Amino acid sequence: MSERPEKSDKNETKFFTRRIPGVESKEPMVTPPSSAPDQSMLKKPKPVSGGPKKRMIAEGTFTKCPKCKETVFRKELEANLNVCRHCEHHFMLTAWDRVHLLVDEDSFEQMDADMSSVDVLEFPGYLSKLEANQQKTGMKDAVITGLGQMEHHRIALGVMDFSFNGGSMGSVVGEKLTRVIEKGTELGLPVIICSTSGGARMYEGMFSLMQMAKTCGALAYHGKRKLPFISLLTDPTMAGVMASFATVADLIIAEPGARIGFAGPRVIKDTTKADLPDGFQTAEFLQDRGLIDAIVPRKELKEQLAYYLDFMMAGHRSASKAG
Repeated sequence: MSERPEKSDKNETKFFTRRIPGVESKEPMVTPPSSAPDQSMLKKPKPVSGGPKKRMIAEGTFTKCPKCKETVFRKELEANLNVCRHCEHHFMLTAWDRVHLLVDEDSFEQMDADMSSVDVLEFPGYLSKLEANQQKTGMKDAVITGLGQMEHHRIALGVMDFSFNGGSMGSVVGEKLTRVIEKGTELGLPVIICSTSGGARMYEGMFSLMQMAKTCGALAYHGKRKLPFISLLTDPTMAGVMASFATVADLIIAEPGARIGFAGPRVIKDTTKADLPDGFQTAEFLQDRGLIDAIVPRKELKEQLAYYLDFMMAGHRSASKAG
């Protein structure tokens, strides 16, 4: 018996031929490699039945606090009046949420609910933006006005909503605020306006800027009647709103950490070419410099406003009793 390798091509399997007298056969001594890759390593293992299932969390269930970076359960945040329980950061409130916070239940009588903005300048895209904001917020414009009861005080109330086009003040916002101020003057009621805004509405040009003078004019007549006006500044209150009715009040209060100013800090820094101090344009910064009378946490807001009105309306109650 003799063995010798047979000649083969480079890509063919090589065999060793074993010759046995009277028998002709070929027996492969080496198993040829498979040309296909091993698919068993590419398959994902099947999950073991009975193991823990991955729980799907609905979008919006949690939110991150921008101040302390803690993750907050959304329902817990809403139950706490949108105030972070870790650091007391005050999140924004919608206009209706703030109305319900300030006035007694079922006492609010809304005014001018159907008043809506008109594209008087035919500004490109303005009407579509208005429609999108109306669908998003369920409001006709960026402010809610009306009369309500705050403990034992009847008040004229205006509340702005930043989620409607950044709370910008156009013709409707200015007109609704002017009307509620005039109604308060007519009925001898104190006026409270809660502001949150990026300023005048650029889509309405000069018409929006006219609202600054109109609202301040109505408040001047209100002041002649010796009736109080309290302005609540919330985050953020900027530009034309801050430069008009929001800061001509008898009493100016703010929520903790609210950003308040005319131009943004980046614009001011670029203009002045100077570094801005820490806390610039916050409620605390402005209170230290005498521009704000008090900073009131949201949980204490209704009680504190009623306390202020007890003092500010004392003379009117005495006059009405004497009459």
